[in-house]
Amino acid sequence: MRVYSLAVMRIAPILGVCGIVFCSCSEKKEVVVTETRALSTRDKPAMLNATSDQRFRDAKPSPVVGETPLGWLEVPPSQFRQLNYRFGESGLGEAWVSVASGTVLDNINRWLGQFEVGKISPQDLAKMRKVPVAGLDGVWVEAEGTYASGMGAGPKPGYALAGLVCDIGDRILTVKMVGPKAEVMAASSTLEAFAKNLKIVDQSPR
Repeated sequence: MRVYSLAVMRIAPILGVCGIVFCSCSEKKEVVVTETRALSTRDKPAMLNATSDQRFRDAKPSPVVGETPLGWLEVPPSQFRQLNYRFGESGLGEAWVSVASGTVLDNINRWLGQFEVGKISPQDLAKMRKVPVAGLDGVWVEAEGTYASGMGAGPKPGYALAGLVCDIGDRILTVKMVGPKAEVMAASSTLEAFAKNLKIVDQSPR
């Protein structure tokens, strides 16, 4: 019995030291952050119920409004597309509404240039078909062939364009559709009806 007790007495201090070592190893150090900074104009409260305008266009409301045609998919607007849609079975058709600077003639020629069609003259412009858009007269534009948007995308053969360009004072209103030729031709009448029912709600400079 004395031998057993002596062994226990010798081992006990060792276990105590080990316990101290293990406790010290598992102990977590508290980290306190004391650094601060002043609030700036970038510190804005989160907008949990933000609209598409607020999320994608710096909270600037669209100066033109319209109803999404049946079968079209509304997608978020962008800096140059106040209203933005997708259409067609292929998923490649795009239609959008923009308010831009420049002249009606300049923008029509830019569109035609995307299909490698020669520029038109002011005399040609006067003879082009007029279609109502947002209560005003717009110029109807069509083109087909290989589409090169000039926005970094490669050429797209077998495409077509249908759209309207309208003078609204110091700016122009454009309603444009591009996509596979068959899909654009099938949707052109829908585009006309859509353009006719557009409403301009704000023409202040942006």
